[in-house]
Amino acid sequence: MIPYTLKRSDRARSMRLSVVPGGAVVVTVPRFFGTASLAAVDRFVARSSDWIETQLRKMQGRTVIRIRRGDIPRLKREALVLAEARCAYFASVYGFSHKRITIRAQKTRWGSCSKNGNLSFNYKIAALPIHLQDAIVAHEICHLGAFDHSKRFWDLMGRTIPEHKSVRKELKNLSFVFF
Repeated sequence: MIPYTLKRSDRARSMRLSVVPGGAVVVTVPRFFGTASLAAVDRFVARSSDWIETQLRKMQGRTVIRIRRGDIPRLKREALVLAEARCAYFASVYGFSHKRITIRAQKTRWGSCSKNGNLSFNYKIAALPIHLQDAIVAHEICHLGAFDHSKRFWDLMGRTIPEHKSVRKELKNLSFVFF
């Protein structure tokens, strides 16, 4: 039997399985899931063993960044200072101008650029190495010149971040653990 952690949640409507960075298996159940139903959880985990093994293999070799929940407000402040400074730099290099910069807690994006020229960045950017921070900021600044991922966009990116392909792979290989 694969070891797992049982988590009860007020928001869960059904049983859910996840493999978190570091390789822990977590089964989330509704808050009032009966203790008599724990055998159903064991069967669920056993039926899902192939999927779990696949996820564990994917986790191998990933870079894990650990963030204390109490550090999130500080990271948000640092991300804003960083984004303002690096956006000013890259905007001057490219000759583009942007409007407002905001920092948000986004689950799936590192940044975004609106048609109006407003830039938004994930606060986790502050926890990254400098070369990844610069790639993310340059990426959003380049959208001011090409609002898509066309050849023109990637040519713009290549002017300041020639290794942008390897940087993208590195970013996709990151996992965050909050404690």
